[in-house]
Amino acid sequence: MDYQGILNEIKVNVDCTKLPGEVASYIPELAKISPDKFGMHLYSVIGEEFCFGESQERFSIQSISKVLSLSLALLYEGENVWKRVGVEPSGDPFNSLVQLEYENGIPRNPLINSGALVICDILVSHLENPKAEYLQFVRKIAQNDQIDFDEKVAESEKAEGHHNRAMINLIKAYGNIKNDVEEVLDFYFYTCSVQMSCKELARTFVLYANHGCLIETGEQILSVKRTKRINALMQTCGFYDEAGEFSFRVGLPGKSGVGGGIVAVYPNMYSVAVWSPKLNEKGNSTAGMLALELLTNITGSSIF
Repeated sequence: MDYQGILNEIKVNVDCTKLPGEVASYIPELAKISPDKFGMHLYSVIGEEFCFGESQERFSIQSISKVLSLSLALLYEGENVWKRVGVEPSGDPFNSLVQLEYENGIPRNPLINSGALVICDILVSHLENPKAEYLQFVRKIAQNDQIDFDEKVAESEKAEGHHNRAMINLIKAYGNIKNDVEEVLDFYFYTCSVQMSCKELARTFVLYANHGCLIETGEQILSVKRTKRINALMQTCGFYDEAGEFSFRVGLPGKSGVGGGIVAVYPNMYSVAVWSPKLNEKGNSTAGMLALELLTNITGSSIF
C-alpha cells in the first residue's frame, strides 16, 4: 500500500481553511492556536512512517490522554475498574451532568470527562507521585523521554474548570471519588495537558494496533484481552456523542481531543494521528474527521 501517496492525496483534498469549525475557546491557552494548522502521521506496526504538514509540531492532546490513563488504571486495578465506571456509549455531551446524576454517580464510560475523573481517582489511590508516574508511563509506551506536560494549558484548564469541578463533586456525593477532589482535579488537568505531535501520538498508539506490545522491544505492556477492550471502547465511545458518526464514516477505533487531535488504530496494521484545531459542534476536529474518512475510503479498508 502506497501510504505516502494516499496521505499526499488527502492533503490535496482537505483544505482546513475552508472547512467550518472553531478552536476550543473555553480553554484560553487553546484559543491562541492558529485554526489553520494541519498535520497527519501514520505509523505502521513494522515501523514505517508516512506524514505531511505540521506532523511534528506538538499540541495539547486533551481527551486522547483518557485512553492512556485507562490503560494505566487497568494495570493496577484490572477488572475492578468496571465496578466504578461503565462501558456503554454516552449518547450525551462529554461533560453531561444530567446523565451522571441519573445513573447515581457511575459514569457511562471512561472516555467521557466524568469517567476520566473516576479513573484519575483510581490512579491517585495507587500512585505515590501521580503526575510523575503517569508521565513516566506515557514516555515508556511512546518510547520518548521528551514528552511532557504543558504547564500553561494545565493552569488554564484549572482556572476555567468549573464544570469539571461541579462534576467531580457530584460523583463524590455518590461515593465514587475516594480522594480529595482538588488533588484528583489537578491530576486530571495535567493528564489532559500532555503535549505530543502527530508523529509522537501515532508512535504511542501503535501499541494498541500491536496487541499491547511495544514494537521495538517486544515488551507486553497490556494483555491482548485488555488491548481488545480498550480498542472496543475507542470504537464505541471515543468521540462522545459522535462515536456512531465516526464509526460510520471512518470505521476504526479512535479517540479525539478538543486540542484538535484525533488518533485512530487499525489493528495489526497501523496507528494514525491527525491534527487540525477547528472543532465541529460535537468537539471533534472537522478536518481530522474528513482526513481519516478519506484514508479508509481510499485504502478500501477498515475493521469492518
